[in-house]
Amino acid sequence: MDVLEKTLIAGIETLGLNVSATQRSLLLSYVALLHKWNKAYNLTAIRDPEQMVTRHILDSLSIAPFMAAKHCLDVGTGAGLPGIPLAILFPEKQFSLLDSNGKKTRFLIEAKLQLKLTNISVHTDRVEGFHSEALFDGIVSRAFASLKDMVNGCEALLSPDGKLYAMKGIFPEGELSQLPKHFIVEHSHALSVPGVEEARHLLLIGRH
Repeated sequence: MDVLEKTLIAGIETLGLNVSATQRSLLLSYVALLHKWNKAYNLTAIRDPEQMVTRHILDSLSIAPFMAAKHCLDVGTGAGLPGIPLAILFPEKQFSLLDSNGKKTRFLIEAKLQLKLTNISVHTDRVEGFHSEALFDGIVSRAFASLKDMVNGCEALLSPDGKLYAMKGIFPEGELSQLPKHFIVEHSHALSVPGVEEARHLLLIGRH
């Protein structure tokens, strides 16, 4: 067993997740693809595969216990984070990966093919211009600048009872007062990501 697999297995155990050997293999294949493509495409600032396991894979999977949505949009997904790790973990859920950067979405299409992920779709667009036939019961992002921008950008794509899953570093105290009045933070979860010392939070935001 190599160091990447050890890091992944230890992290998954710490997070308390049930991940099959097949799913672990897919997650590691995704890291290998990301590492390979990153050299030419500059998909992520993280170059070291072991850091990719902690800061990308485990960071993405840390929100898995709270992911109730069945049809989820990952806005500003970049290299497929958190959408691809969550799609591997939850094959019964559907994930739409949205990014305006064509280089990144070309990588996502390749990853979808290589990993045979039938539960993801890839879209090259800005969130303001993106149209979907069906509304999403979950919209996740770890890239939005502010909660206000996330609500304003995503509201039209969210089903009436849907939730926004905002992944943040330190708790965004100052942003809460900027939220549009008809949205409320329903839950806030402090996350502990194995191998990552910085603060991590997940905010679940819904209409009220």
